[in-house]
Amino acid sequence: MDTYRTALTGIYERQEIDAVFYRLLIFYHHLQRIDVSLNPEMAIDETKLLAALEELKQHKPWQYITGETEFYGLPFKVTSGTLIPRPETEELVDWVINDCKNTSGLRILDIGTGSGAIAVSLAKNLPGNFVSAIDFSEGALKVAEANAKRNSVEVKFKQLDILKVPACDEHYDIIVSNPPYVIDSEKKMMHDNVLQFEPETALFVPDSDPLIFYEKIISLAIKNNTSYVYFEINEFLKNDLETLLNEKGISFYEFRKDIFGKWRMLKLKVKS
Repeated sequence: MDTYRTALTGIYERQEIDAVFYRLLIFYHHLQRIDVSLNPEMAIDETKLLAALEELKQHKPWQYITGETEFYGLPFKVTSGTLIPRPETEELVDWVINDCKNTSGLRILDIGTGSGAIAVSLAKNLPGNFVSAIDFSEGALKVAEANAKRNSVEVKFKQLDILKVPACDEHYDIIVSNPPYVIDSEKKMMHDNVLQFEPETALFVPDSDPLIFYEKIISLAIKNNTSYVYFEINEFLKNDLETLLNEKGISFYEFRKDIFGKWRMLKLKVKS
C-alpha cells in the first residue's frame, strides 16, 4: 500500500489510490480489504501488483489493466476499444429501468453500445422486453456480445454507423444512447488516463457540430415513431439541446442532474 501511495501521489488522490490498490488486490489475490486489516503481516506475492503499478504510473486506468469493471452491479469486460462505463451512465440506466419496470413487450434500442453496458443492464433488469444494440465498431460489438453472454441475457447486436443510416431497420418503442458528446476544445481539461487510453471516436465531437449525434438520433426517432428517447448529455450543451428540441417540435422533455449536480441526462417524448 505504501509503495502505491508514494508512487501515485500527484497522479491520483489518496482515496483513489487506496481504492485502486484494493481493487487490484481482489483481482490478483482474491483478498478483501478486511482480510488485510485482520492479517497485516500476511505474505503476498507482489509481482503482479508492482507490474500494475508501473502501468498506473503511465496513467493507464485500472479497468484496462484488469480488463474488467462493474456497472449497475454486473461484471463487464472492457478493452482499449471500449469506453469505461461511468457512474453517471448508471443513473441514465436507472431512469429507464424505473420508467419501464412494470411493462413488457417493449422494443428497446441502445445506440453506440460500446461494451454493451447499457443494453446488457437493461436486458438484465427488464425481462420480458426486447433489447437491441448497435455500434460502428466491430471490436466493440465483440466485447458487448461477450458481456451479454457473461451476464446471461439476450441482446440483438448489429454493426451500423448511425450517422449513415437513413432510417431505423425496425420499430423501437424506446431509444437509449450515450453518444460522443465531449467537444474537441474540452480536451485540455481532461486527464491523461482518458486522453491516452480511451477511444477518441467514442468521446469527441467537433466544436463546429457538437450535437451531430443528438440531431441524427432524434431525427431517426421521429421517423420511427419512437415513444421515448433517453440520452446522456454534456452539461455544457443543455441550452443548445433545448434549442434543438424546440426546432424539432419536441414539446415534452426533461433534463436531470446527476449525483454531482451536473446536467447529465435527457428524456424526450417523441410520439404524442
